[in-house]
Amino acid sequence: RKPRSLRIIVADHNPDATVSLAAVLRDEGHEVLEVFRGDSVLPLTATFRPDALILDIGMPGLTGFEIAHALRQNLGPACPTLIAVTAWSQPQARELGRLSGFSHYLTKPCSTDDLLKILSSLTISHPPR
Repeated sequence: RKPRSLRIIVADHNPDATVSLAAVLRDEGHEVLEVFRGDSVLPLTATFRPDALILDIGMPGLTGFEIAHALRQNLGPACPTLIAVTAWSQPQARELGRLSGFSHYLTKPCSTDDLLKILSSLTISHPPR
């Protein structure tokens, strides 16, 4: 088991992408919730209290931009790390991601290694259980 286990929400409307990424993260020792609709993310964030959210941008219910903006506004400095993993690669989308509050913006297909490097740099924001 890795020294640092994180609580992570993976949200993407593509079930295959979500399930396979969640499996990789679990293999790394993380606790992962899989979500397929944007409007499910905010209530789950309140109860699961993740260290990081990996969000697609184009999801039904709420977009990744809307989720990031709401979390940053509601949680301020206590907001978990927000990582966009999306096919939206245009400069305007990247800028909107930055303005919405994403700490990282990766475009699909993204390297799992890049994502794991970002996650390994995080400190645990919840007390050990």
